[in-house]
Amino acid sequence: MTVPHPRLRRALVFPVGTAMATALAFLPNGTASAAQPAAPVAADATSLSYVVNVGPGHGAPAQVKKAIAEAGGTVVMAYDQIGVIVVHSADPGFATAVRTVRGVQSVGATRTAPLPARSTTDMGTPEVLTADDLAAVDAAEGQDPLQPLQWDLPAIKADRAHEKSLGSDRVTVAVIDTGVDDTHPDIAPNFDREASVDCVTGKPDTAEGAWRPGATESPHGTHVAGEIAAAKNGVGMTGVAPGVKVSGIKVSTPAGYFYTEAVVCGFVWAAEHGVDVTNNSYYTDPWYFNCTDDPDQKALVEAVTRASRYAERKGAVNVAAAGNENYDLAAGRLTDPVSPNDSTPAERVVDPSECSDIPTQLPGVVTVAATGAKGLKSSFSNHGLGVVDIAAPGGDSTANQPPQPPATSGLILGTLPGGRWGYMAGTSMASPHVAGVAALIRSTHPYAPPALVKALLYAQADATACTDPYDIDGDGEVDAVCEGPKNRNGFYGRGTADALDAVTR
Repeated sequence: MTVPHPRLRRALVFPVGTAMATALAFLPNGTASAAQPAAPVAADATSLSYVVNVGPGHGAPAQVKKAIAEAGGTVVMAYDQIGVIVVHSADPGFATAVRTVRGVQSVGATRTAPLPARSTTDMGTPEVLTADDLAAVDAAEGQDPLQPLQWDLPAIKADRAHEKSLGSDRVTVAVIDTGVDDTHPDIAPNFDREASVDCVTGKPDTAEGAWRPGATESPHGTHVAGEIAAAKNGVGMTGVAPGVKVSGIKVSTPAGYFYTEAVVCGFVWAAEHGVDVTNNSYYTDPWYFNCTDDPDQKALVEAVTRASRYAERKGAVNVAAAGNENYDLAAGRLTDPVSPNDSTPAERVVDPSECSDIPTQLPGVVTVAATGAKGLKSSFSNHGLGVVDIAAPGGDSTANQPPQPPATSGLILGTLPGGRWGYMAGTSMASPHVAGVAALIRSTHPYAPPALVKALLYAQADATACTDPYDIDGDGEVDAVCEGPKNRNGFYGRGTADALDAVTR
């Protein structure tokens, strides 16, 4: 089996007839200004984007505003709630100059390539169901037509949970991702337009349909949205929580990059619009791991941390994918061969205690590992004792973990733009399963704060013992090492998510 390109770390595709291929992967100046459509952001070909972090709550001090202007900076958006200012500047000395100003806590360039970043990535395509595939499925009474293909639902007891509850339409899960096609027949009934937005520039754009992916952009966010909340409506597939609402918060550029300013905008938007759960199946570009001994990367970690914590303080449970490189995130040293991925990558060795994948490894975020159809850690899934919180179906190659009939693919079925359905795999697909279960918990306990929702999520998970030895491809060599007891280990965290308990306990 080939190794996925690290840049495409959240979603994998295993097309028929190949061992494995990769697809795109995919963790205001007050509320009134955030609700306005975003104006075009003017920037020449030499401009970079920055975050300037100041004290939250009162706006940037006068001396900071003056220093930004004197350093050639143009403010795109000021998120006063969390003290993060998004700035564009063509001055290569911008960050150095502004860091010395009283009231500035950190400054960091959010990218290493000028606006907009060039694309260096083959986006890939999911395995799309054909008309013959659709016609071949024989659904039982009470099932949506494609539900027999969804081995992942019984794996977390979601099929049994739906006999009790589909979830509440007063609960919204925000898909912070590449955009969501809300016109899809499985998504339209549950779409929350008011909680949807385009955040790509770092400034909210609420124009009608701005949250949708473009014709040549990744279907990743639409796939994720269907996994969470595809309606149980006699059409297509069924989501984990088919009665809850789902929104689209678009944070990925057309070239497929998830930059800090967009991610900050996404979390703040979710916080200000009553979102109950956010799903984050990406890492924040251009650094796979952000190291706090680097002033730029330290500022990026600070900005996204503030934004994610703000969303949690406002009531959201933040769920994120663990990543697809089969890394042990609790190891002493890791090799990062792909950063910065928007210009010229250079291999570097990082210490996970000082360098983190954001938002996946941020405090308070639920970190999700992937399992395959046999319930074992997916061959690609990152792991790590004390890092992984919980596990859920993310798929694997059929050669590694074949599903039980009538399911025919070891991948995860999801919705695709244009009213289609198809398969993808990755921790990108595991995370929305957990987001869906969290939404069911919030539906059952509507006044539960995020801390209680997470506590219930972990307490209700089905403890899953370490797979030892872990030789997923059967070649006689150990492919990863699991540490820890049955109820808290490096492969499965507290265990496998349980949707039935979410609606009955």
